Amino acid sequence: MSQIVATVAFVKDAKTVRVAVETLIEHPLYKKRVKRVTKLLCHNEQGIELAEGDKVFIKQCKPVSKNKSFAIVAKSA
Repeated sequence: MSQIVATVAFVKDAKTVRVAVETLIEHPLYKKRVKRVTKLLCHNEQGIELAEGDKVFIKQCKPVSKNKSFAIVAKSA
């Protein structure tokens, strides 16, 4: 799967980060574009220093725990 751009919402542990992924969808009736936010738990194996609001690249991986199925690839510049 390709990489997804996400924003760090909460740094829980040294290896767990909650990120928010924003997508734009078109409303089926009104045809207006609406923003949807999905929050995901990601695994930070490399120990990249992250703070809230940082942009990161994530990718899907095999499940690390019950709720973590994504991993941090890199911090966006």
